[in-house]
Amino acid sequence: MVARHDLTTDPELLAALLQARRGTAFFARKLNELSDADLDGDSLLPGWTRRHITAHIGYNARAIARLVEWAATGVETPMYPSTEVRDHEIDFGATLSPIALRHLFDHSAVHLNVEWRDLPGDAWHHTVRTIQGREVPATETVWMRSREVWMHAVDLANGAAFGDIPEPVLERLLKDITGAWKTRGTDKDLVLKVTDRNLTFGDTTSESPAIVSGPLAAVVEWAAGRGSGGVTAAGPGRAALNSTVPAAPKWI
Repeated sequence: MVARHDLTTDPELLAALLQARRGTAFFARKLNELSDADLDGDSLLPGWTRRHITAHIGYNARAIARLVEWAATGVETPMYPSTEVRDHEIDFGATLSPIALRHLFDHSAVHLNVEWRDLPGDAWHHTVRTIQGREVPATETVWMRSREVWMHAVDLANGAAFGDIPEPVLERLLKDITGAWKTRGTDKDLVLKVTDRNLTFGDTTSESPAIVSGPLAAVVEWAAGRGSGGVTAAGPGRAALNSTVPAAPKWI
């Protein structure tokens, strides 16, 4: 039997798909290391248990698969009817039995992977709409999923760290986060310096910014609101910081 493979031949897209699939495998490994009882434990996200994280990742795969189906058929199939429906779905999913939660993750990941695999090359450029209302090409669904699985693998609080996330994913995460700040104007007088990559983000026109600096993984962890280990702060900026690292502006 001939092996099935991705219909797209775009090398950049294939590389992005590989990154997303590796992230899914990484999440699966961290999830499978947890016992059923461990699922009741707290995640790194306030108010969410590991059950919530697992349900979210499962339903997220289904939602992104709907966007891929939209690109394939031209029939509008939104991710969710509303954010309220999405939140209710996650809360409900968190009440499922451990085996049902694990099946939700496994089956939804396979479904999404098949939708990606079978999407013709030209359909990847068809426009779909995210839950936030952004009009994006179907290629964006790959990044949407990659971001979720890599970062929420850390949120399972099972030993994964931002240092385990591939550098290209970390760099794009940081661009996403700082871009959201810029759009809202919440990066005023704030500059991020990535010391191991010579990268700078934020309000670089400020004459007296607060400067948060550190290695890439640590800066992304801080910017994503997951902790301040490994970063330092200096400069007057919005407050007299001295060595105290401020809380990052809200991202999502």
